[in-house]
Parts: sequence; structure tokens; C-alpha cells
Amino acid sequence: MTAAPERLLSVAPSPAFWVAIVAYTVASAMLLVVLGGQTRFRSVAIALVATALVAHGVDIGWRGTQHVHPAQSVREAIGFLAFIITAGYLLASTRYRLTLGGVVVMPVSLVLLLAARLTPAGEATDLSTLGRIHISLATVGVGVFALASALSAIYLAEERALKRKKFDGLAFKDKGAPLDALDRLSHRLIWIGFPIFTVALVLGAIWVFKLGESLDRLEYPLAGITWISFAILLVARAVYGWRGKKAAKLTLLGFSAALAVLAIYLVRRMVG
Repeated sequence: MTAAPERLLSVAPSPAFWVAIVAYTVASAMLLVVLGGQTRFRSVAIALVATALVAHGVDIGWRGTQHVHPAQSVREAIGFLAFIITAGYLLASTRYRLTLGGVVVMPVSLVLLLAARLTPAGEATDLSTLGRIHISLATVGVGVFALASALSAIYLAEERALKRKKFDGLAFKDKGAPLDALDRLSHRLIWIGFPIFTVALVLGAIWVFKLGESLDRLEYPLAGITWISFAILLVARAVYGWRGKKAAKLTLLGFSAALAVLAIYLVRRMVG
């Protein structure tokens, strides 16, 4: 393994971080209220999501002035992942009433941001340019997969509700075929994220090889499972017409493996 200088990443959270935490928390609660039938509060909930996103972005920028960047470590990348997820949800909300999606996405972004900022930093090895590019692309790829997975989770929930005749109409507004639209949008996101994640995976393997490390650590097979899951999904959809529940479940499987990789990296940085 190549030796590299190490230093402790000990930048305190910015004031904007605490604003983001409060906004994420209240937005999550308001979206639950909207999902419960109080639709008049939807604009308030979306405004809170926007506030959380802006504060989150300011926090990332503030950390940049302290020479701590999203590609500097997996810990920082997790914080940026939460930002991507929130931004994607907010963008989708300009067209669709993804209330249920917000109930899922906002707590996830909140937990990821808390993990990125408040967990012990541990000793961080200075990364090469290749390492930074790998982390950046992997973060973007996983962020896109996260959005596709959120839509898949909504698909499964709405499909189940339709079967039980309890569909509340909150997911879409006058779009005719909400389940089909969810399925198509999730598929498009996977097409965007897959090549990005593929490049990240290849660069990561080259990076590990240059460091002289083994590929038998747990996170590497899990990253492979992520890639294989989404590759199978794209091929099966094109060749065999996989859609609906099968596609949604496989999407969630792939994203679960990606989350496991991030969790393992985060724990390694905390303890090592």
C-alpha cells in the first residue's frame, strides 16, 4: 500500500447545517400531514424542502471555504448525496405531487446529513485525483439511483394501495396513469445513473489496484451487486419487457447494496 499523509477532518458544522436540520425535520412532519389529507399545507411543505436544500447547499459551500469538499472523503460524499436526493425530489415536485415520496426522501436526507456531519471523522488519508473523481462519480451515480429507488418505493406502495382500493390520488395530479409514469421516470433515472456508476466502479478498481489493496473486502462485492442489479434490470426491461413490481424490487435491491457500501466505508473511516 502506498503511504500518504494523514490528517483529521475536524470542521465544525456551520449555522446553515442547523437550519437545514430543522427544515428537513419540519418538512418531513408537514409532508406527513399532507399525506394524511391536509393538502392545503402542501405548498408550505415544499417551501420547507426548498429551505432545507438552500441551507444544505450553503453548508456545503461553507465547508468548501474550510477546504473540505464533497469528494474529499466518503463521509463528505454522504452529505453531498443527501443534497442530490433532496434536489431531485424538489425538481420532481414541480411536476408531480410526490407527497409519499417526500415522506420517504426527507427523513433519508436528514439521516444522511446527520451521519455526514456529526459522526466521528476519524483519520482521513489524502486522496489522489483518481480517488476524488471516483468518489464524485460514485456519489452522483448513487444519488440518481436513490431517486429511482424512491420512485420504485412509491410505485410499490401505490400499487398495493390501488389493489386495496385506498389510492388517495396524492402521488400525481391529473396524469392519467400514475403507476406507468412512476415506472418510466424510475427507468430513465437508472439509464442516467448506470453509466456514471459504471465509470466510477472502473476507476475505483484502478484506484484500489494502484494502492495495492485487495478486492476481497466486503464493500467491493456489494458494489458489484449494485452494478449487476441495475445491469440486469436494464437488459431485462429491454429484452423481456420487465416493468412494474419486478423492476421496482430489483431497483430497491441494487440501491440497498449501494447503501451498504456507503455504510461500510463510513464505519471504516470512523474506526480507522
